[in-house]
This record gives sequence, structure tokens and C-alpha cells, in this order.
Amino acid sequence: MAPEAIAAMEDVARGYANIEYDLEKGARGSRYDHVRDILCELTGAEDAVVVNNCAAAVTIAMATFARNREVIVSRGELVEIGGSFRVPDVISQNGARLHEVGTTNRTHLADYEGAIGEETAVILRTHTSNYRLVGFTTKPSLATLADLAHKNGLLLVEDLGSGTIVDLAAHGLGDEPTVSQSIRSGVDLVTFSGDKLLGGPQCGIMVGRSSLLAKIRKNPLLRAMRVDKLSLAALEATLRLYRAPHNPLKDIPVLRMLTADPSDLAKQARKLAKAITSVAGAKAEVAHVQSKAGGGSLPGVDLESVGVRITLEGISAEHLTAALRAHEPAIIGRIIGECFTLDVRTLMDDDIADIAGAIAAIADSG
Repeated sequence: MAPEAIAAMEDVARGYANIEYDLEKGARGSRYDHVRDILCELTGAEDAVVVNNCAAAVTIAMATFARNREVIVSRGELVEIGGSFRVPDVISQNGARLHEVGTTNRTHLADYEGAIGEETAVILRTHTSNYRLVGFTTKPSLATLADLAHKNGLLLVEDLGSGTIVDLAAHGLGDEPTVSQSIRSGVDLVTFSGDKLLGGPQCGIMVGRSSLLAKIRKNPLLRAMRVDKLSLAALEATLRLYRAPHNPLKDIPVLRMLTADPSDLAKQARKLAKAITSVAGAKAEVAHVQSKAGGGSLPGVDLESVGVRITLEGISAEHLTAALRAHEPAIIGRIIGECFTLDVRTLMDDDIADIAGAIAAIADSG
């Protein structure tokens, strides 16, 4: 995370915090108020609540608005994320009934329209943040779905997953939708993660209509899912970096790494290669590689990057890979063309000496 977020957590951990105390009124307050205003400012939403992760956000949304009623979801959006967390299970676990529409690759507005009945409560749009359907595909726009939902007295809820505040498409990073785009399209409630593309701590964020967030605040489940003061402090500090005069693409590490200039990566790679070649028996070569965001974000987006191919005399690439994983701290790379390779996109300046020291230690031990 950003240094400002780390410092905010340290301040809260070391001293006192008005986590649920209203300083102005001198009475009990709400922990959600600490980030509410800035989340509304950055997304254009009326209100916001934060829970401990995005799965919790989806869970409490379904429990609040769809219990004992139907939720319409496209078959192409029945997502499973890491740890076998499945959208259909979340819906059924909270007393709602899943109504699948369309096909895996094509779902039309008429499919949603034909599924609406007396028991329907929610149309759920799930952003496929860890995979992409390409080729012969179609789905209605968010604005069209919002019109359909509202004409029929339904809610449109969108799970954006690894939601982003900045437009990454403007920097050549796929077509990832922003949270504010969803709000402007008429989505009633948007859920997304505080880590991943936002660049903050793990948490789940809900933004949308104030009347809906008021009902979520009254749901007893919120107590079981509430976010702690350390995460709130880190989230607030991270969100402030999206405001001027800050530049989130420079000040938030994950965004800085994703949008890094190839020439800067090449300079970093040359520094690393020089440090490694100072080790007896080690060779290092700068090479072009491709990065992937990972972590359930930006699927199908290849990032042109720069790496360093490392060989150590008398030691195989497989042994070198395993030995570096066992180092403290662990150094993780990949084997490309029978050669151990480190992508420098996520490399920090202090890491170069650590990597060179690890290579030297492995060389000495044989």
C-alpha cells in the first residue's frame, strides 16, 4: 500500500481513534462516516458503507433486498472467484432464488424482461473481473438494464469486483469499467473491493442510493461483516490520494506499477542485471516479457514489460527457482525458455540488493 496508508494504520494502532465517536456532537457516531463523504465524492454516489470484503458486500446486499424473492442473473455472469466463492451460492445462501437468463455468451434485454415476475426483487449484473467472454457475445448496456429494472420497480445491483476509480482504459489497460460510470448509468447499488485496483486495504465497498444503504445499515448481518479501524484508516488515506494535488497513478503503488513506463522498467532491469552479474558464476540478461495483473483483475490484458533472465553456473533453473522461493524474503519469478526470469514491474529500489544477496548466497551454498 501507499506510505500514507501505512502511516495512517500505524497512527491508529499506536494511539486513540474516534472510530465510533462523533467529535462535533460529543456522542456516539458511525464508523462508516469516516469514508462516506470521500467515497461519494469520487464515485458520484449518494451514500456509502464499507464491510470486510467484497464477498461480504454482495452477501449483505442479497440478504437485505432479495430474501425469499428472485434475483435475475445472466448465465454468462455466474462467476466463481478464488477460494470457490460462487455467485449462485451467495444468492441461495441468503434465502433468495436464482433465476438464470440467456446463454453463456449471449443474453438479450428480452431475456431479462421475460424473466420478471411477481417474485422478482433484483437484477444482478456481475462484472467478470477474472475472465473475459470474447467472440460471438452480447449483453444489454447498464443504462438499458437500469431502465428495465426501474420501470418494473426492481433494483439493479452490480458487483464490480475489482472496481476501479480511475479510467484505466485511457492508459491502454483494457476496458475495465469505473465505479462512477456504473452510478451514472443508473445502477442502484455497486459493490467493489478496496484492495486490487483501488490500491487500498482488503475491504468491500458499497455505494449507491442513500435509501438502500440506510436499510443495509439496519441489517444485523452488518455487525458480523464490519470493517476494523486499521482498514478504515488505510482506506481513507488511500482515497485521499485520488484527490488533487495527488496523482493516483504515481502515489498509489499498484496503479504506478500497472501504468509504469517501459523506459523506466528498462532502467530498473539494467540496475538489477548489473547487481547480479557482480556475483561470481552468475549471468543476467535484460529481456522483454509480458506481465499480467492477476489477483482477479484485468483478465486478458497483457502488459509489455521488461525482465531479467538469470543463470547461475552449475545450478538448474528449477533449483534456482525453488531456492529463491525459500529465501527470506521469498523471491518469486518464473521460468521462461528454461531460464529463471524476474519481471521488474513490481520491483522496488531496495529489492535489488536483496536479490543480488540471495543469488550470492545460493552460489556459495552450491
